[in-house]
Amino acid sequence: MLSLNRGSKARIPFYYIAIVLFFAKMLLLRYFLFHDIAWSRLVADMGAILVLLSAVELITPAKLRASAYGAVNLIYSFALFSSAVYFEHFGTVPTYTALYELHQVTKIQSSVESTIQLGHYLFFVDLIVAIVIAAVLLLKRARRSASGLRAPGTAAMYRVVITVVFILSLAISARVIQAGMPIENELVEAEQEGFLNYQVSAAIKAAKDNSVAAEGDPAELAKEAADLQAAYPYKDGQDGTTAYFGSAKGKNLIVIQMEAFQNFPIHLKLGGKEITPVLNKLADESFYFPHVFQQIGQGNTSDAEFMSNTSIYPTAKIAMSTGYGDRNLPSLPKLLQKSGYVANTFHVNDVTFWDRNKMYAALGFDHYFDKPYFKNDHFNSFGASDEELYKVGVEKLQEVSGGTKPFYGQFVTVSSHFPFEVPKGRMRMELPAELEGTQLGNYLLGINYTDYAIGTLIDRLKEAGKWDDTVLVLYGDHFGLQPNDNDPAVIEKTLGIKYDQQISRFNIPLIIRTPGETQGKVVERVGGQLDILPTVANLLGISLKDEGFTAFGHDLLNIDRNVLGTRYYLPTGSFYNDDILFVPGKGFEDGKAVNIRTLEPVADLTPYRKDYDYIMKLMDVSDRYVKSLPKR
Repeated sequence: MLSLNRGSKARIPFYYIAIVLFFAKMLLLRYFLFHDIAWSRLVADMGAILVLLSAVELITPAKLRASAYGAVNLIYSFALFSSAVYFEHFGTVPTYTALYELHQVTKIQSSVESTIQLGHYLFFVDLIVAIVIAAVLLLKRARRSASGLRAPGTAAMYRVVITVVFILSLAISARVIQAGMPIENELVEAEQEGFLNYQVSAAIKAAKDNSVAAEGDPAELAKEAADLQAAYPYKDGQDGTTAYFGSAKGKNLIVIQMEAFQNFPIHLKLGGKEITPVLNKLADESFYFPHVFQQIGQGNTSDAEFMSNTSIYPTAKIAMSTGYGDRNLPSLPKLLQKSGYVANTFHVNDVTFWDRNKMYAALGFDHYFDKPYFKNDHFNSFGASDEELYKVGVEKLQEVSGGTKPFYGQFVTVSSHFPFEVPKGRMRMELPAELEGTQLGNYLLGINYTDYAIGTLIDRLKEAGKWDDTVLVLYGDHFGLQPNDNDPAVIEKTLGIKYDQQISRFNIPLIIRTPGETQGKVVERVGGQLDILPTVANLLGISLKDEGFTAFGHDLLNIDRNVLGTRYYLPTGSFYNDDILFVPGKGFEDGKAVNIRTLEPVADLTPYRKDYDYIMKLMDVSDRYVKSLPKR
């Protein structure tokens, strides 16, 4: 960052230039995040900027000030650029904890590049201009003061003024943070506090949470969770029976986590042809849950794996594989191993992606099979296709189980990963002209291929004589269609369906096929990824109560009503029940609700206040429980 000439004796200090540039960039970020600039919130932004720049001005020696401002501006610009790109993809304002996942960027490079907009590069324009000016001045061998001309008055007086500015700005930021911290809705809090203050608020909350968690006892928190859940009427009455308990006892278990798989393609036709013929047939012969929703946090796909294997809420502050991969996690693999199962997991990417090497050990998988085990048929940027995943998977399941032990195999697919590029030679369907080259069209091609590949898995299981002894569970990890690239009205017109940017986007399929069943059952109960473990455990004859297992989800085959929280992609305090999706404003009173079946708004929120209060308590207990679990 350069000071500017005003004749031979006067220059504008870097401090003043930095204030203008930093403030302009913060306005740009507000536009990207909130599509508006709330002028009443700009005092919060200016306060935080003045704290930062005044500290640089006071701490840095004059001869190093140019380099210091340049370095701070570069870091600041990159942080705002990254946050704008992050918000574009995830729809949430990142906190400093997202830095823990920076090493993942190179492994999802194509996804990141597809998210970046040309306007995001505006954060770096001044730096490019500064570099050009510096080069010109160096060529002219210009001599400039390191800090520019001091403000009128002595150096001491100047430092006093900057110190006063620093203290006043610090006081403003502290008051802004204090006022914003009680707001549970992260988007509202970030908008009110401003991006920089929001980072400080997140750090303060994390410190408080960790302090509370350090004093927590897993057994006491497990009891607190059980007492809280017992107070919610999940079931109208207790008749002493548990439906379907042990109906698949001793059977093999295969769980397929389908990448970016939303529910709307199930039973949908395009040009008279089914998009998911394999899954349609399975749904018609199995338990099909059409009202299940994603509950992932910052860890995305890895958070879905975490939930389906633990029935614990992600904290939404950090990827669970990164933050809790060092814990001794109660899990589905460990439950099954008690019954003689061998547990394996398969993913065609490197096991270090999302720190799965830590998470798989924490979950207790016997074996993991990652990139080196699969032939790279160059399906997409991840390498091997789903067909290769299943080919190797079936072989390894038989090998590690010795052909005699029951097995649990978890498969994590990637062939339908954003940006949904299926090689032309691997496409299984044709698109109508209006969908060619669109994200919606490419997405449907990816979903169709994923469906086809699942058919190859079923064929391999039949050839191996395992199909009639295997429970097959299939669910989506998270949404696929990016909201900014897909107008609901266009989706509705093109596909002939109703589509809501929240309900339809976060609605994922859950299908559970048990051996011998040919008469399917549609289960209308609302559910989430937390409910997968309890439901599967019931079918396999595992009593979570007898095992002393703390689950924050529920067996969807044995409850009369359900409520589940979600956060990160929606603000904290959002929940689904059998009627609605509720999303809070600053709190419950100014929130909004939409019917999950009709997709119509619901005006009267009064009946849902108890669900809101309950789910806030339940997620809090879940967070304290997972943080209290002992390290391995």
